[in-house]
Amino acid sequence: MSGKVDPAVTRKVLAFAASNSSVSINRMLVAYAASLLHEAKVEFLDIHDYEMPIYRHDREQADGIPAPAHAFLAEIGSADALLISFAEHNGLYSAAFKNLFDWCSRVDRNVWQGKPMVLLSASPGPGGAARVLALAETAAPHFGGEVRATLSVPKFGEAFDAENGVLRDPEMVVRLQAALTKL
Repeated sequence: MSGKVDPAVTRKVLAFAASNSSVSINRMLVAYAASLLHEAKVEFLDIHDYEMPIYRHDREQADGIPAPAHAFLAEIGSADALLISFAEHNGLYSAAFKNLFDWCSRVDRNVWQGKPMVLLSASPGPGGAARVLALAETAAPHFGGEVRATLSVPKFGEAFDAENGVLRDPEMVVRLQAALTKL
């Protein structure tokens, strides 16, 4: 089931999964969600393209901030809105995303640059990565994000038709569409 979502005044939406897995279910979810934004120009990022050494103050003092942190912030700056799906690793952000975020916050604490955001999460289990989603929702305003809506998708293997790239549950689709209209 698919539906058209009018993103109102949004021109460019930056979409990415806060996961560096090549088989990320959060990447599948964010791609599906982005496909519902028919009136927006969606640009996808892969955080793997912004891989940097693990953040350490001593490293920053010795070598400065790596170019990928600046590039990632420039991508955020060029967008009108953000669509992010968070992978949950032991209840927290993935190490790859957390490291990217840490480096970016050293350039500018206002990482999200005042952008409206829809935050998603998915997990294979019944929790739907709700803990990391709550963490992201709580933290975003402290880093310049304007969270407009969130949605957690539990039991992703059952909820998502990977072959066709769509959510199976019509009620979940409606909830996702409602979240996206808030961008």
